[in-house]
Amino acid sequence: MRIYVVRHGAAIDREDPKCPKEAERYLTRVGIDKTREVGRGLARMGMKADLLMSSPYVRALQTAEIFADELGYGKQKIRQTNLLLPSADAALLFRELAKEKDSSEIYLFGHGPQVDDMIALALGARRDCTALKKSAVAVIELKRVSPPIGQLLWMAPPKLLRGAGK
Repeated sequence: MRIYVVRHGAAIDREDPKCPKEAERYLTRVGIDKTREVGRGLARMGMKADLLMSSPYVRALQTAEIFADELGYGKQKIRQTNLLLPSADAALLFRELAKEKDSSEIYLFGHGPQVDDMIALALGARRDCTALKKSAVAVIELKRVSPPIGQLLWMAPPKLLRGAGK
């Protein structure tokens, strides 16, 4: 199984007077545009998706929907899960992923630093070894899903992936 760990795009700042509750923070116009370029870059690189799973928070779900558009994946098929919320236990997520026998390319849309916790767990690291920027992607090949044993295939900042989309 190959997982694509994606941190959500740039969202409205918490300090903005118009900022809604944490779960309802949404992508900014710039965040939408840059995230779309990242998704387009992955599509042009030939990336595919069998399953998209997202945190139910608005900004993560918007990011997943943008990727779905670019990857030709139906938005209505995006699976929301609390296992991708900022405070979620990454080990529980991998237990859930182990049930996905028919999916070999899975995209996970979450939040920092939880996405970095997932990556560390998958790689057997004792602490976080990454710091994904917004809209960044890390790709891990899982030899075993739960408990995870994986290998980092590649990790790319959004700027690099946006360039691939142009």
